Amino acid sequence: MHLRLHDDKGQTLPLYIWLVGILLFVAFVFFVFAKGAVARSGAQSAADAAALAAAQDVRDQLADALLDDIGNGGWADLIDGQGPWGQDPFGSAADLAGANDSTLLGLEPTQVNGKIAFKARIETNYAVGDSLVPGTEDMQATADATAVIEPRCTFEPSIDPKEIVEFACEGSGSWEIDPKDFDLDDLPKAKDLFSVHLAE
Repeated sequence: MHLRLHDDKGQTLPLYIWLVGILLFVAFVFFVFAKGAVARSGAQSAADAAALAAAQDVRDQLADALLDDIGNGGWADLIDGQGPWGQDPFGSAADLAGANDSTLLGLEPTQVNGKIAFKARIETNYAVGDSLVPGTEDMQATADATAVIEPRCTFEPSIDPKEIVEFACEGSGSWEIDPKDFDLDDLPKAKDLFSVHLAE
């Protein structure tokens, strides 16, 4: 009887070691996947921030141009988000990418449903880390995102933009501006004229 118990204990020890090894391997796999997920999430956050920064920069430029063109009728195109902007927003996008420990690889002007948009592509400044795929430990994560500038205001097509400045903006009401007599402080802000959001 004593010998049988001793034999049972001897058989249990290898099984215990085998189970512990399996559990440790599973824990390592989850750890590696978690690190990869964190790297991908960080890369996507940086890409989102860079794209939004570019779109917000151009949104502000469009708003400034619109207010400058109140007197000559050019505001009508700008309020539709179709007017030109002055400065390249690459710097703004690069700054936000850098603030998220990433590098802006490219910024491409594009359109989404006819609206001005910017597609940013970034690479993280940090490596993915431990991986189940040999040779990928030192690779940086990459991601891209697109942000859209959405006009919030509309005006009657029959309006003569050189004579009347009148438009309605979602969320901020209607605006009536006398081109010959107006105060800049009373004019709508960029956020009243355009919204900026990530493309779906």
